[in-house]
Amino acid sequence: MTKITDIMRQQANPLWEASFNHPFIEQLSTGALSPQTFRYYLKQDRFYLENFAALHGKIADQIDDPDIKAFLYAGAEGFNDSEKEVRKEFFSELKITQEEIDQTHIAPTAYSYVTHMYHELNEGTPARAAAALLPCYWLYNEIGKKLIQLGSPIKIYQRFIETYESPDFTTATDKMIQIVDQLAETADQKEQQEMIQAFVRSSYFELHFWEMAYQRQEWS
Repeated sequence: MTKITDIMRQQANPLWEASFNHPFIEQLSTGALSPQTFRYYLKQDRFYLENFAALHGKIADQIDDPDIKAFLYAGAEGFNDSEKEVRKEFFSELKITQEEIDQTHIAPTAYSYVTHMYHELNEGTPARAAAALLPCYWLYNEIGKKLIQLGSPIKIYQRFIETYESPDFTTATDKMIQIVDQLAETADQKEQQEMIQAFVRSSYFELHFWEMAYQRQEWS
């Protein structure tokens, strides 16, 4: 029997291929990515990750399965400590101060992505919201696995790649895939289609997040 995550991955494939080949990702590997562009990405991704973590807890509040709840609550607290520590190192190394963070506004695409995820929970279901979170795990893990073979001559970019190829992150990704498949088993056909749509839309926003960072998007 075909798993819903296999259908999701197939339908989102053109968007994922575009992410794999986006100049931000290619230049991350070659080392040609501007440090200012990477700084911009990190500051905007901070907005995203704060909400990403919060949504884990909000979804867990509405789910009965103890195993799923435990994983999601751990995600709300920051299940991947290595990722958190690496991000702190990045901010320190790039001299991104708290004052700079406080003066940074969320960019249009980041705002839209976060809004989409909350919509899938508040106007949808926990299963739809979990599906909306999945590309952030799965796509980053695939990018990490693809780029680790090439590496990057820039140390900070290399550490970024290693974070998402790490065993801990891969384990978390596999668990989230399993959770989405499990939630789909008790969903009716309509909700399953909405889960697929939520996943594809998040994949769309992932692609445009790279573009947002590459262009250092501002409100116009």
